[in-house]
Amino acid sequence: MFEQFTLIEIIMIGLLFMWAGFVRSGLGFGGAALGLPLMLFIHDQPLYWLPIIGAHLLFFTTMTLRTRLHGVDWPYLRRALLYILPATFVGVFGLLNLPNNLLVIFVYGITLFYAITWVLNVAIQSNNNLLDRFLLLTGGYVAGTSLTGAPLIVAVFMRHVTGEQLRNTLFVLWFIIVSIKMTTFAVLGVDMHFVAAIVLVPVAAIGHYIGLKVHDKILQNDQSFKRMIGAVLALISVVGLIRVLWPDFF
Repeated sequence: MFEQFTLIEIIMIGLLFMWAGFVRSGLGFGGAALGLPLMLFIHDQPLYWLPIIGAHLLFFTTMTLRTRLHGVDWPYLRRALLYILPATFVGVFGLLNLPNNLLVIFVYGITLFYAITWVLNVAIQSNNNLLDRFLLLTGGYVAGTSLTGAPLIVAVFMRHVTGEQLRNTLFVLWFIIVSIKMTTFAVLGVDMHFVAAIVLVPVAAIGHYIGLKVHDKILQNDQSFKRMIGAVLALISVVGLIRVLWPDFF
């Protein structure tokens, strides 16, 4: 299961999945976007981590949505899926066919973009339908490739979905996207690492529970939270890109 990792690395993996669970429930998105770049420092294979992240997302979104499906903006979700789903399928195809180093560069590149916008407090937002479609298509592709397309999609959903329904609507969307990825993985014989995913559920659950409790406080201090996290992510992304592009640098 974790034979290739040292004890320190196993502890770090547990902490990172706790962090991903915290972000996912605390913000309503971003568990993969803020967790995967760090996981790649431990093992630089996105296809190793994504099935585990996907399994957790399916589990925790199901638990969260059990009694909250009435708080979902179903009409807008159906309209948005017309753009998101085709792009997601294209992204999944890219994930399974692109060279690993290119995938790692893609993950760190898109994460660096998010980090810069957060540090500079530049909101990704849309103010017209044409830009909405572009962001949904791009976000769907990024989500299909690496599950890190949430900030692009959220920028559109925030314009059309009320604050009370936003998190639940996004959870349903993530469930649909991840179901597509996991089904594709299973059909094509990708190792799903189910045992590792199950073992990591308790530590992810701790983060998920804490995130649910502090969700409102995070939203009240959204800019400060994102600016701080953005600075850390920017540093991580730059180091990650250097490791891939100039492996002899360190």
